[in-house]
Amino acid sequence: MSDYRLDTICVQSGWHPKKGEPRVLPIYQSTTFKYDTVDQMGKLFDLEESGYFYTRLQNPTNDAVAEKIAELEGGVAAMLTSSGQAANFYAVFNICEKGDHVVCSSTVYGGTFNLLGVTMEKMGIECTFVNPDDDLETLQKAMRPNTKAVMAETIANPALVVLDIGKFAELAHSNGVPLIVDNTFATPVNCRPFEFGADIVTHSTTKYMDGHAMAVGGCIVDSGNFDWDAHAEKYPGLTTPDESYHGVTYTKKFGKAAYITKATVQLMRDLGSIASPQNAFLLNVGLETLPLRVEKHCSNAQKVAEYLNSHEKVVKVNYAGLPGDKYHALAQKYMPNGTCGVISFEVDGGREGAIRFMDSLKLAQIVTHVADARTCVLHPASHTHRQMNDEQLREAGVSPGLIRFSVGIENPQDIIDDLEQALKAI
Repeated sequence: MSDYRLDTICVQSGWHPKKGEPRVLPIYQSTTFKYDTVDQMGKLFDLEESGYFYTRLQNPTNDAVAEKIAELEGGVAAMLTSSGQAANFYAVFNICEKGDHVVCSSTVYGGTFNLLGVTMEKMGIECTFVNPDDDLETLQKAMRPNTKAVMAETIANPALVVLDIGKFAELAHSNGVPLIVDNTFATPVNCRPFEFGADIVTHSTTKYMDGHAMAVGGCIVDSGNFDWDAHAEKYPGLTTPDESYHGVTYTKKFGKAAYITKATVQLMRDLGSIASPQNAFLLNVGLETLPLRVEKHCSNAQKVAEYLNSHEKVVKVNYAGLPGDKYHALAQKYMPNGTCGVISFEVDGGREGAIRFMDSLKLAQIVTHVADARTCVLHPASHTHRQMNDEQLREAGVSPGLIRFSVGIENPQDIIDDLEQALKAI
């Protein structure tokens, strides 16, 4: 860890060239790495030495970028994945197995909801979804003896619910389990969940971290703060010998790096989902300007939210930067410098009005993506949350007419002018 401030970390950390080496992070576009003797490579397979032998497990380009993200979040170690979905899956599956249980905020992104509520349930891991606004006593009712993790998002996609991280950390820790927080929308520029009690952070790096809609990716960061050995009976995968590695016990051999080491050498070994070195390189280019872009996204979004909030054809605006927003106080507590560039709102006419409005936009494009340099828009009930029934949509904070509007870094007046002409179509 360096003593640099965050914006310097974005530029300087991760890649540390020696004399005569490239100043810019190289793309190690190789599947394999050469050794001189059988014994040298054998020690890598036995986890006796660190090094590279196959990119599915580790790659120098990927590791440099993972190191940078770990430092940005204030964690001890990180692992890149091929997508944000893979990051969330690995983060949970690394400590859960058949017969276990997870508690998760009901307002998480639709893909995460489906991952936990459908796909992982088929694997024998159950999930109870809770209202993140409930008090601790109510949330506690969802916890079970076999609960192994609590999960939520700092800013929910697309409902824009701001998480009370301290409350959820208290819930998790009072039950001897870690809190996993998806920090995609806030990014470490605006919120570092470890500082408020979270134990593991995930990212869809596809969004603000990449920033240019060029490279799908994900990341898991471990704070190193959760004491797995203190709850050894809950986490045998970390605290008992792994026979697939000649009986190594991760917590004893790797200490604070146990969680990420297990995720890398066991899950990535068996399941793949590694980030490509080319995508990691592109991600690193995006990270170098992350603070600049996030500041512009937030500044533009604030102007757009204020405009929408005053328009007679707009029924409701969700944006924690607005003083009247339900989550304004929590946002001031956890991310006082800004939240993100994403706004959700409803217009006159419900679903039909939303569709008519979106089809009339010119600058803002209808795409599945969110949180990149270009302004874009999406209708969650028809797109990202299409697999949910009406009851699940309500639990996720998604109404039939809700519009997710991702404010880019264009001139804010051009964005507002586009909104103005499209609202006239309603």
